[in-house]
Amino acid sequence: MPFFYHPKKQNQYNTDFQCVNSKAIKIFVFCTHTNAINAIFAFQKTNTYITMPKLTLDTVEKLLYGNAKLKQSELHLDEIMECYDFLRDFSSDKVIYGINTGFGPMAQWRVDDRYLTDLQYNIIRSHACGAGDPLEDIYVKSAMIARLGTFLQCRSGVHPDLVKLLAEFIDRDIYPFIPKHGSVGASGDLVQLAHIALTLIGEGKVHYRGEWRPSSEVMEENGLEPFKIHIREGLSITNGTSVMTGIGIVNQLRAEQLLDWATLASVMMNEIASSYDDLMSEELNGCRRHNGQQVIAQRMRRLSEGSGCLQKREHGLYDNSHKDEQVFEHKVQAYYSLRCTPQILGPVYETLKTSRQILEEELNSACDNPIVDPVSKNVYHGGNFHGDYISLEQDKVKITMVRVAMTAERQLNYLFHDRINGILPPFLNMGVLGLNYGMQACQFTATSTTAECQTLAMPNYVHSIPNNNDNQDIVSMGTNSALLCKQVIDNVYQVMSIHYIALVQAVDCLGIADRISPASSRIYKEIRSIVPVFKDDTPFYDEIALVEKFLRENPLRLQK
Repeated sequence: MPFFYHPKKQNQYNTDFQCVNSKAIKIFVFCTHTNAINAIFAFQKTNTYITMPKLTLDTVEKLLYGNAKLKQSELHLDEIMECYDFLRDFSSDKVIYGINTGFGPMAQWRVDDRYLTDLQYNIIRSHACGAGDPLEDIYVKSAMIARLGTFLQCRSGVHPDLVKLLAEFIDRDIYPFIPKHGSVGASGDLVQLAHIALTLIGEGKVHYRGEWRPSSEVMEENGLEPFKIHIREGLSITNGTSVMTGIGIVNQLRAEQLLDWATLASVMMNEIASSYDDLMSEELNGCRRHNGQQVIAQRMRRLSEGSGCLQKREHGLYDNSHKDEQVFEHKVQAYYSLRCTPQILGPVYETLKTSRQILEEELNSACDNPIVDPVSKNVYHGGNFHGDYISLEQDKVKITMVRVAMTAERQLNYLFHDRINGILPPFLNMGVLGLNYGMQACQFTATSTTAECQTLAMPNYVHSIPNNNDNQDIVSMGTNSALLCKQVIDNVYQVMSIHYIALVQAVDCLGIADRISPASSRIYKEIRSIVPVFKDDTPFYDEIALVEKFLRENPLRLQK
């Protein structure tokens, strides 16, 4: 049976335990009636302590949405200190990039020992030069968690005080001002990470409890001291892929939610159309050897359990009852946007599975330069800051989300087009045809938003402009890729919101609310509590926004 998240049901949670990094983390599982939805997962609403250093996207999700907190005693500060001590001793008589040299093409100039601390402050202040609107808090927090993940690899040579302060910002929901524009994604997210670094040294501004305030003021209020540079922390904070990774993590979580909503919408579409259920059969999908297709078909079967709307082909066409018919009234095969959803959404599932793996690998990687290795007793120079992995995956996720929007838009067209569906009034108009308009104009919004998604589908990964005196002669543009993916995901939520309003209206047009599956019925009731049945013409913009809010805050957590 399908899995759902319903925060309204907190009083019905039972407790269980799940081991993460050998520590018990409490989660809650909600059990419903066996003939309806089988289980439901929700985050603990009181503080949970997350242990380090292994980070998973599930862990980050708890930190972002579940009120979980970092447990500083588990931050492995001893190992971080060991790396710092090694660098302090090792660097005393050597030329090491960014410690006693300039940065980028200025690396050919040695910096006098008198100015080594100034050098670290200079990269922070000079590179805090982003432009545009600030990133929303959730993306900033995710980026800080990603930066913490890099430091926990114990290969940056930073002082443990920096790690502790960053963890405090995360736990206390102190969000540095990070403009959206500034990263080319090659020496990492230099500009945007510099904005984080600026607040950690007590400069710049932060978003705290809904207000923009000076970082120094908020730090003092929270009993925190601005970080003081020790060796190379200025470079280490600013150098890496953490902003694109942070944005990518939020994109990943939301894209997975949208795939679930698209899967349920496809089940409801086939219920409305009274489709033959073999489109999701194990036998059909099992003989095409793509795991994603098989997973989607399995989820559709579980979501459709208990439905009285889907037809059995063996009862409708294979029983010889139509032998005298020359033209069949009911479609022998549904339109592709209904019938081929396992084949359409299957690649989306597989793409998201891969991108999740890449993000978790990046989250647990040292994306700094140079790499300080206390084990081999050496410092290695290279390009772990290069954002190609994230940039490429964000493009792929973006393209799959465009496909989700396109599928929803075509399904909408089926619901609105009476000459195609043959069973519904035009535009689901339950009023007076000609006088009333139903959801006619809503299609304009869905279609134009989908068209914008298609325009944004052009891969950004292939765009590279040499810069930095050609030192950065090929770059990833990874943060731009992540931001474009974010924009598409936001668009898809809008299209999906219109789609769900149309789905429940179609159910009422046909009077089948008592025949759809328990999974469909639960969401039907939730959407109807936001948007009642409508006949008269009224503005839809508030309802679309409210349904979007519902979809974002109540993710379906479909399991295999």
